[in-house]
Amino acid sequence: MSDNGSPRRETIIRAAGTGLEFRSSSNDDLGPGYLGLLRILFSPVNEWTEIRSAYEGNFMERFAPGSWKKTIAERASQVRSLFQHGMDPQIGDKPLGPIHRLEENENGGYGEVALLDTSYNRDLLPALKDGLYGSSHRFEVMREKRDQPGRSDYNPDGIEERTIIEARLREFGPVTWGAYEGATAGMRSMTDEFLLGCIRSNPAAVRDMLKTAIDLNTEAPEEQEQDTQDQQDNAPSDEHAEPATVHLSDERRETTPSRKGKPIYGMSRKETSKPWLLGPSKSTKRT
Repeated sequence: MSDNGSPRRETIIRAAGTGLEFRSSSNDDLGPGYLGLLRILFSPVNEWTEIRSAYEGNFMERFAPGSWKKTIAERASQVRSLFQHGMDPQIGDKPLGPIHRLEENENGGYGEVALLDTSYNRDLLPALKDGLYGSSHRFEVMREKRDQPGRSDYNPDGIEERTIIEARLREFGPVTWGAYEGATAGMRSMTDEFLLGCIRSNPAAVRDMLKTAIDLNTEAPEEQEQDTQDQQDNAPSDEHAEPATVHLSDERRETTPSRKGKPIYGMSRKETSKPWLLGPSKSTKRT
């Protein structure tokens, strides 16, 4: 769950054991260079699913009709079709092929992908033809409605319900584990597996990101006190203050947020120069 207790809205993965069909095509159908057409109903609408996730929390969820129309109209060209969300160790994030159709029909979010005639797609063909893969998609929640209802047939525990009104689609495609073990239908969260996969695939990069985040947002109290003392020591006294002059970089400092402990416009906070003056430097003698 997020800090305020609501379900997460970004980097969300949903998968289903059904909704994927492969159809072999001749060159007359798709043109040369393609193996066939992959049809994917990646997001059924008006179907309640219980989400149990360490990252997202525990709640009921459904997609409302029309939830995919805006993202398809505005950014269909930016959506990709990937195998295992780009996390497969052999295929990686290579696209499966161009998306020939992307729409929301009466059943939900739907896409058709022309599989490129590549070695990695040929490796997928036997399992695709035998229907061994499920479908999945990655998205962000843009608008939602949350309710705390009573118990019902589809929600016997009366947990929080989220209806997704608008979602932004990132990518979709086949996955090995589309449904929970023993289940044949219904959506499920794969967000935890996706995030853990990102960490496992490149733990060094994750450590570097965490270290950078700490460095950018942490400053020891003694450093803060020393900075304050340095500023007081370097400030001109009223007795020797020169007429006020405008320093062009002052305005930028006032309007641009700075990172704690980091130089601003090439100047360290601990420099002993007098940036508020355009007059002679500290080493220049006055006559």
